[in-house]
Amino acid sequence: QVQLVESGGGLVQAGGSLRLSCAASGLTFSTYVMGWIRQPPGKEREFVATISWSGSSTYYVDSVKGRFTISRDNAKNTVYLQMNSLKPEDTAVYYCAARRTGFVGTQFDYWGQGTQVTVAS
Repeated sequence: QVQLVESGGGLVQAGGSLRLSCAASGLTFSTYVMGWIRQPPGKEREFVATISWSGSSTYYVDSVKGRFTISRDNAKNTVYLQMNSLKPEDTAVYYCAARRTGFVGTQFDYWGQGTQVTVAS
């Protein structure tokens, strides 16, 4: 049974930072592309970032480039999202997700339960 468990969300002031973590189990972690997807209140889910199997390649939506960094530790079966210079428009539920291949879009095989990130102005 695949489980993705996010942590690290919370309330932060604009300009602040948060680090999200996602611990994976029940899958061969190093064979999955990992991603972060977010869903702002009242809006559709949107792609945020993905990272390749080894971590050598990363992809970001334009709105977070230069502010967010995705990384992974295959020894710990964990993927991270470091979020700096947060803006109120980053407020959303952030989901960790996994799929075998593909680096953009919101179609994933497995999803976590989500963690709330709220950025106050």
